[in-house]
Amino acid sequence: NTYIKKADDSLVALGYTEHSFAHVTKAANEAKEILEKLGYDERTVELASIAGYMHDIGNSVNRVDHPNNGAVLAYNMLLRMGMDISEAAQLMLAIGNHDEQAGIPVSDICAALILADKSDVHRSRVRNKDFATFDIHDRVNYAVVESEVKIDNKRKVVTLDLNIDTTICPLMEYFEIFLVRMMMCRRAAVFLNNTFELIVNKTKLL
Repeated sequence: NTYIKKADDSLVALGYTEHSFAHVTKAANEAKEILEKLGYDERTVELASIAGYMHDIGNSVNRVDHPNNGAVLAYNMLLRMGMDISEAAQLMLAIGNHDEQAGIPVSDICAALILADKSDVHRSRVRNKDFATFDIHDRVNYAVVESEVKIDNKRKVVTLDLNIDTTICPLMEYFEIFLVRMMMCRRAAVFLNNTFELIVNKTKLL
């Protein structure tokens, strides 16, 4: 919890969107629900939830390379807390690969973490209260009124369903910021033997 708080303090200073307990708790719950709905065993589901909660602690070191820093911090911390080395290594791998700059879905836990993290786009994460000074990241996040990940086991499809206020942010700006993240979500869904769909305002875009 201290690392999460310090990481978010750093991102406040940098002017980033919220990365505190609301975000990591949502990521933890979403990663858990994704693997639960896909039928994974209870322990794997729990590990995905732990990965979601700890995935951004590397920001307490630096935003740059925060996945790698966070992976090592988490690994050492979990070993000290008594976790089995093989499970700690699974979490290290997932956290180290969760970000679009250099990350790749390399495990089921990692794929669930990617989908959970990258789907958390919503106006509640925007800290800037002055709309006149919004940059493109603020506009894109603030424009998202609703965001939901849906699992369709019959069709084997993972869907990110967004409701975007296009008077605040045109869809082109959303893709300008988030296209790489959406492609990462697609790769994560494929790793979990699913396809990925992006629905925006009830229209399928990917």
